[in-house]
Parts: sequence; structure tokens; C-alpha cells
Amino acid sequence: MTLAIGTPPLSYSAIADTGSDLIWTQCAPCGSQCFKQPGPLYNPSSSTTFGLLPCNSSESMCAALAGPSPPPGCSCMYNQTYGTGWTAGIQSVETFTFGSTPADQSRVPGIAFGCSNSSSDDWNGSSGLVGLGRGTMSLVSQLGAGMFSYCLTPFQDTNSTSTLLLGPSAALNGTGVRSTPFIPSPTKAPMSTYYYLNLTGISVGATALPIPPNTFSLGADGAGGLIIDSGTTITTLVDAAYQQVRAAVLSLVTLPLADGSDSTGLDLCFGLPSETSSTPPAMPSMTFHFDGADMVLPVENYMISGSGVWCLVMRNQTVGAMSTLGNYQQQNIHLLYDVHKETLSFTPAKCSTL
Repeated sequence: MTLAIGTPPLSYSAIADTGSDLIWTQCAPCGSQCFKQPGPLYNPSSSTTFGLLPCNSSESMCAALAGPSPPPGCSCMYNQTYGTGWTAGIQSVETFTFGSTPADQSRVPGIAFGCSNSSSDDWNGSSGLVGLGRGTMSLVSQLGAGMFSYCLTPFQDTNSTSTLLLGPSAALNGTGVRSTPFIPSPTKAPMSTYYYLNLTGISVGATALPIPPNTFSLGADGAGGLIIDSGTTITTLVDAAYQQVRAAVLSLVTLPLADGSDSTGLDLCFGLPSETSSTPPAMPSMTFHFDGADMVLPVENYMISGSGVWCLVMRNQTVGAMSTLGNYQQQNIHLLYDVHKETLSFTPAKCSTL
């Protein structure tokens, strides 16, 4: 997604992440522990609306440690870790500008965000991240949006832009819309920020896979369960389910097995006869059966080709670990998170045209 920060506004691109809360971007000055980004660094000293977030603010990551009477002028340093990286800096407040054209732009002051001056490498060509989780620091919570939706363009389409909508404009209508309720999240962090779903089964074509009941159940201690996460690329399934999916795909493909672990990091890959001209074979859709709604994934949402191999874009998780529905499986699906009604709605879409 693209938004703008500060006064005057500076546009920057960010990863929209439903699996976390913190909004952050790289800030100048930035030393050797910063990554290359597509645009200029945001410089707090160049903005007339920049301020530090008091450490006892409800949006502060230090609020619990600061107590009711923190020292004057105290601020909050953070070190946020993710599944594939980390970032560190100081929590601040700024005016953010939303909207792609002057006619639909809206400026919102006082948004709490992270001003990062140290991060790990490779944030997929972005300048930071926008948390859309359930916590108080997320953009959804700070705006009081109530609902948001997004539509992710195909993974290998580098010319189109995905769409993120906030508030009433995010609503989905039409006969093809399906809805499933969110499962209440555990109260313990970080699970409290996740959006859990009740996945009851998986089918490949017309065949329901023999996945044991309660495979994706969320335990009372917060173990297990399945979340939907726009910030994770590859879907991970607890091993009992993954092995069934893997076996079903393996039984349908007649191509020779290939080792694609070095080039893709994926477990199940097949060799293509020619890197440049071979078309992968036809495959049936895969269906994720949620409580009250089926999400149908065409083959391009669960297989990927490249470097002479054709691979299943899923990995296994250990017993008791959380499963994740990643963004590769969410391509060309318009997804609506209604946080007031506690439901996820979705419908197939050509996201590049929205």
C-alpha cells in the first residue's frame, strides 16, 4: 500500500500486515543497519507535525512499564520482531495522508507510528510496514475504521497495484460473497492481534482430504489454530494436514520430482521440461472449507513456476503450532475484515482492475 507521512506529506510504500499492529517506516538519519528503499527516507526534522509519543500513551509499547506517573518527556524505544525480520526505533506521532488522488485524500493527525533507524534487510521493496491487526496500535484501531478490505494482485504481476480500502468504502456486495466468523483470539500477545478462522477441511478437486477432525482447532492455551495473514507469503499447515495436501498434489502430477529447495525454499517441486516454453499441466482447484464459507483456490493460487521447477506454495508446521493462510493463496480474492461484526467475507476478483 502507499500512504504519505508528515507535513509536507512524503509518500512511501508499505507492507499491509494483518498479523501485526505497529505502523513504521525508516527515518533519517539512518545508519548501516538500514535497508534500501524505493523512495527517500522520511526525515522527522523536515516535518512540522512530527512529535514523540509519550511512553504512557495507550498506543505506546512501553505503557505497561511506564506506570501511571512516568518521568516528564519519556519516550518509548522499540525492537519489533517478525517471522522473517526485525526493526527498531522510537515511537512517535505524525499526520498521515490517505488517498491516491487529491480529490479523495484525507489527512489524519496524531497517528502513532514507529520511526525506525535500524532494521533487517529485505522488506520486499517497501519502506516499512502498516499493522492491521487487532491491537490498539494498528491503523484500523487508531482510525476506528470498523472494517477494511484488500485485493492482492497476482504474485508475479509487477505492473499492477493492490487495493486497500478502509471504513464504509471497504464493503463487499454481490451474490458471490461468502462469509465466515472469526474465532475469538487468545488474550496473550502476540496471538491477541491475530485473526483466527475455523478451517474445517481441505479438498483438491472433488476429493475431500482425510484430515483428522480438530486438526486446526485453537487450544485453550493459545496453541494451534489457523490465522489469515496478509504479511506472510507462504501458507503453512500443521503437518497432519500438509502431508495430505502434499500427497494429493503428488498423485495428480506426472512430472518428475525436482529439488527446488535452494531456489524456492519449498518442499514439493516438479521439474519442467523447459524453463522458457513449458506450460505446467492442468490441475483442479483446491478448496479451503471454513465455517459457513468455501474459499476456492485456482491452481495459480497454490502452485508457482520458476527456475525450471513447478512447486506447491505451502509448508508444514510442527504439531501444536499455528497454521497460517498466507498472501500467495489470497491472490485475486477481495477480502473484507469486518472487525465490528467479527466476520471475514470474500469473493473472487480481478484485483488489478479495482
